[in-house]
Order: sequence, then structure tokens, then C-alpha cells
Amino acid sequence: MPVPSAAPRPFDATQALRLARETFDIEAAALSALGQRLDERFADAVRLVLQTTGRVVVMGIGKSGHIGRKIAATLASTGTPAFFVHPAEASHGDLGMVTAGDLVLAISNSGESAELTVILPVLKRLGVPLVAMTGGLGSTLARHADLVLDSSVEREACPLNLAPTTSTTAQLALGDALAVALLDARGFRAEDFARSHPGGALGRKLLTHVSDVMRSGTDVPRVAPEASFSELMREMSAKGLGASAVVDGDGAVLGIFTDGDLRRRIEAGADLREATARAVMHAGPRTIAPDALAADAAELMERHGITSVLVVDADRTLVGVVHIRDLMRAKVI
Repeated sequence: MPVPSAAPRPFDATQALRLARETFDIEAAALSALGQRLDERFADAVRLVLQTTGRVVVMGIGKSGHIGRKIAATLASTGTPAFFVHPAEASHGDLGMVTAGDLVLAISNSGESAELTVILPVLKRLGVPLVAMTGGLGSTLARHADLVLDSSVEREACPLNLAPTTSTTAQLALGDALAVALLDARGFRAEDFARSHPGGALGRKLLTHVSDVMRSGTDVPRVAPEASFSELMREMSAKGLGASAVVDGDGAVLGIFTDGDLRRRIEAGADLREATARAVMHAGPRTIAPDALAADAAELMERHGITSVLVVDADRTLVGVVHIRDLMRAKVI
């Protein structure tokens, strides 16, 4: 027969806020203590991972398992090949995922989780290094480990001191610290991070080049310097970018004429009927190389208050144009 649960008390907003602040204080104090007792064993763990020729296999059960999945994902996205194996599944065949050259990072607050301790002798026989992240420094897990990272906490933030709260926060922070130290030791760069996040905003900014988004060929508005003003306006209207490049016979950029230039000249009372493209163009326009990052084109547009940039090669030959709409379509901005 199920045990009846306690009757819920009326909601007390003041109590909820007090407990929330107390949770922050308890967990912040635990992280501060964790940092103060960090020692050479942490550096040894970093060194051990760097020497590993295989992957980091992260294991954990319950809440420690959830933390383990996050740590494995963080390691994998920052230059350290890693994946998560559930200890219970490891006992039923998934231990075959662990191969020579791998390193196992086992996470358990108590160090006595049955699903984990039962496979420790097998891991020993496999000969893979075992790093334990545990608060049980005298536990079964700690005794089997080649290296122990102390994640112990004074108390849980849970008012009952039961639900994993502070302990999992400490595990998560220790895993993040390990990942940060490793990415620094590997010389991991923003470009490397982007390669493992091609679908994210950072990936698009660091992997998308101007050549990937620019318009080229007949889609690029251009006229000769001797073109009449009416020819210039027809080209601008046909290509729909609100601008046209002015190029010489070899295709080198001489200038640009934009809708803004047209407005300013009309406001100034200029008679444009007999003007040529050379006479009205803005010489020395902003340009960018095709191999530049699209994010650089966006920054150039923002800095100078323009909506399109001409793309030129090393000889200043016009090869394309990139418009702000192109960057928006590629989700660079």
C-alpha cells in the first residue's frame, strides 16, 4: 500500500526566496573550497588525459550520470575526444566500447555506486587508466583509481541534505575546469571550436567566408566609367542591390555609386542627365577579399553604415558583391 505523501503547505514566497539565496550561498562556498584544495593531482589528471591516445570514457550513475554526459559533451566539443557510457549498460555489453588507449573518468559522489563498482575490476584488467571524481576519498572507487579528483562537499543545498545539489555542482565545475585546462594545453582555438559547432552561431561566424555568400558573375552590378547616368540607373535597378560598381576594361574597381549617393546629389540640386558613371561615382569604395570571413564583411558594413561591400581579388578586380541581405540569409547576422 503506498505511503501517503505529506499534505502540501501553503506557498510561502518569502521562504522560497530565502531557500534560493541559501542554495546559491552553499554552492558558491563549496566551489570556493573546491578551488582552494585543488592540488597537483588535478594537473596530473590533465597530463594523463593529454597522454591518452584514445578517448575519454565518462561513466556515472544517477545524477552523477547526468553530469557525466555533460562533461563528456564539453570535452568532445573542446578538442578531447570523449563519450559517455552508462555503468549499468557497461555490465551488459557496452564495456566493449572501452578499448586499449582509452581513459575512464568515473564519477560518483559516494564512490560506492553498485553499478560502477562492479565493473571496476574489469576496467583494471583492461589496463586503461582510471580517474575517479568522487567525494568518497576512502571509497571502493577511490581505491581502484589511478588518480582521484576530490569533489567532496560539506553539505547538500537540499534542506534535507539528501538530494544531490551541491555535490553535482562541484562535479560539473570540476569537469569544466578539466575541459578548460585541456583546451588550453592543446592550443585549442575559436576556429577549432567552430568546426565542432558548424550549426551554431559561432560556427557560422567563424566558418562562413565571403565567397560562400557573395553574388558573382552577372548578378554583380557593374558599369564602365563612360556609361551614361541612365545606363548606371538601369544597372542598379536590374540587379536590385541599390548600388553599382564602376570598373575599368580589365574589371578593376574604380568606384561605386549607391542609392545614398543619388539622394545626396539630388538634394544638392545636381543636374545628372548628362553625367557619366565616372563623374558621379564614389572613388575608393570599401572592399573585401573573397577569403575573408563573412562576419568581417558584416562588421565593415556596420562600422561604415553601408549595406553592401564589393569583393575584389589581390589585383582589385571585381569578383563579387555581398549585401546585408546575403549575410542575414546565411545567418551570419
